[in-house]
Amino acid sequence: MFESHDHAILELCRDQHLVNATDLEAADDEHKATGKSLADLVVELGFVSKTVLLQKIADHLGLTYLEELPPISGEIINSVEGQLARTYGIIPLRLDGQSIEILASDPFNNQVIDDLTFALGKDVRLVVSDPTRIDALVKLHYGDDEATIEDLLKDLSSSDHDADGKELSEADIEAMAGQTPIVRFVNLVLGQAIRDKASDIHFEPFEHEFKIRYRIDGSLYEMSPPPKHLALPITSRVKVLANLNIAERRIPQDGRIKLTISGRPVDLRVSTLPTQFGESVVLRVLDQSAVQLDISQLGMPTDVYEGIQEIIHRPNGIFIVTGPTGSGKTTTLYSGLRIINTPDLKLLTAEDPVEYEIEGIMQVPVNHAVGLTFASALRSFLRQDPDIIMVGEIRDLETAQISIQASLTGHLVLSTLHTNDAAGALTRLIDMGVEPFLLSATLEAILAQRLVRRICTKCRTPYEPPATLLQQLNIDPIDIGKREFFYGKGCEHCSNSGYRGRMGIYEWLRMSEGIRDLVVSRAPTLVVKQKALEQGMRTLRDDGLRAIFDGATSIEEVVKYT
Repeated sequence: MFESHDHAILELCRDQHLVNATDLEAADDEHKATGKSLADLVVELGFVSKTVLLQKIADHLGLTYLEELPPISGEIINSVEGQLARTYGIIPLRLDGQSIEILASDPFNNQVIDDLTFALGKDVRLVVSDPTRIDALVKLHYGDDEATIEDLLKDLSSSDHDADGKELSEADIEAMAGQTPIVRFVNLVLGQAIRDKASDIHFEPFEHEFKIRYRIDGSLYEMSPPPKHLALPITSRVKVLANLNIAERRIPQDGRIKLTISGRPVDLRVSTLPTQFGESVVLRVLDQSAVQLDISQLGMPTDVYEGIQEIIHRPNGIFIVTGPTGSGKTTTLYSGLRIINTPDLKLLTAEDPVEYEIEGIMQVPVNHAVGLTFASALRSFLRQDPDIIMVGEIRDLETAQISIQASLTGHLVLSTLHTNDAAGALTRLIDMGVEPFLLSATLEAILAQRLVRRICTKCRTPYEPPATLLQQLNIDPIDIGKREFFYGKGCEHCSNSGYRGRMGIYEWLRMSEGIRDLVVSRAPTLVVKQKALEQGMRTLRDDGLRAIFDGATSIEEVVKYT
């Protein structure tokens, strides 16, 4: 219930005193550990009744709440078509001339009112009721579109969409991309991916087949492949949605798609790449709930969390988050920005591209084609009177130098780097050509992080790991004592993978006088790392062990990522 609005539910329960502070903290901890929605947990744990919670949500949103639903006539049901009802998770309740009352399974989503007002040509008023009952009503009255990917594939296989060997005009391609089975198929693939919490969707043409793969919790899973001859209409349909040039298939293109799926807004970043056998298209799912994340929801150890809190409230200095692509660096920085995003501070970000839109922050997408680089954006930022600046990535000496200059003139600068560990970030910056004494004077802290998969809580099973696996982690069996190790057996809940959701593991390097001296003397990475360890830094591997002993992740995951 309301999975993508956990932060709003947390604040509502706190502000309205619906749940006492201790119980709310317990529910929030359980939510972070299991990934279950906070609304479901406070109800399940008996802290507040579902009726009271829904009534308070309705009051908070200025909407009506209905506990008992009246019977709905066929005429009213027919006033909204099935595709629309399924997409937005809605049921029409009452028709009154030019206005319509609608039950919405996600009343928090303001976009629903705008979209439906346009689609129905009526004045739309939302009504709050139990989301599970609304979903059941949608299924009852409008059917379930889930089982139709296979059926659609059968229809598509037998239909004539074959474009191989023909020279097609732009109008031909557009006509193929707009055919109902193709439109429905693409909608289903995207809908299924969002429901399965995929982070990326890949459409890949090969010589004899056309593959569709989803990335879920960092691993790729293959879907039933559509026939090879549908590659062009399907990729063209995605390009139409992203407002890309469908006739241009020789150069890469980038775009965005904004959709509503099952009542929640979804933002997709689209990238096309010409390959030997056609265009490869990858969609990155930008989940807006990531922006709503409170930094305390990222599952950080207390010392790291408190350290970041202290750094982001400093008036100046540089804070760097490092790790490979897809390790959650941007999410960490956004979560930090959310805390300091208050009306009395001016925040500016330069990003490539802007992944998530945050209210109250000026966000600038860099554009190399017109010469708007990180460095040129940063230079302009300093004339915009900011307090806090976020630079998507420090890629070159010029960006690093302007970041240092910004920090020296009283700005807090947040950025990312691609290095394997925290100490490596210092060496990387010096290798770029940054003067060590300037780096030592401005850098405040470095956070290295990785994302590892969480063991599924429904099929988590204790086991005795083989000695070879323990050796890979340099664990002496004598040190283990009575600690238990776990793995996921695989169940329906986690699609038999044994994992569901991901968590971060962290390495926190706080600059100290000793480390600053080593930086000035250009000490090697290993010496800096050794000094940081003496001062109490935990390595990524050590933090991974914490997660293993907490039963949150498996030995294999930690070995793979550290």
